[in-house]
Amino acid sequence: MSEELAAALRAEYAAIWAYGPIGVRLRGAAVDAARQAEAAHRSRRDALVLHLAATGATVPTGQAGYALPFPVTDQASALRLAVEVEERTGAYWRAALPVTTGAERSRALAALTDCAVRATRWRRAAGTTPLTVAFPGRPG
Repeated sequence: MSEELAAALRAEYAAIWAYGPIGVRLRGAAVDAARQAEAAHRSRRDALVLHLAATGATVPTGQAGYALPFPVTDQASALRLAVEVEERTGAYWRAALPVTTGAERSRALAALTDCAVRATRWRRAAGTTPLTVAFPGRPG
């Protein structure tokens, strides 16, 4: 197992946790979007745990809690965190691309794409521009 896949799994754990504080500060359609995002990260986490276990790799565990990069006190900060969560998680999946092949590489690319699309949707909800970034998952 590559360390990059283990790091991507740890990022998925953190993303799932972050959607709790995000979701409680959102209203309207954004609440449903946050639930869908959390479900997508849970699904990806579960699939990766099964994959790593099937290969005999040690499966990293999630933490009981995670430090947020800033306080989430209202809808604006929740949307900002949602963008950051997707960008950060996507960066871990991007790092897995060069060290994976076959189905693992397809999994990493699909995850990176999903994170990039979701980050774009969160930017639109937040009224942030630009909506997209040139190279998702790559440090600015």
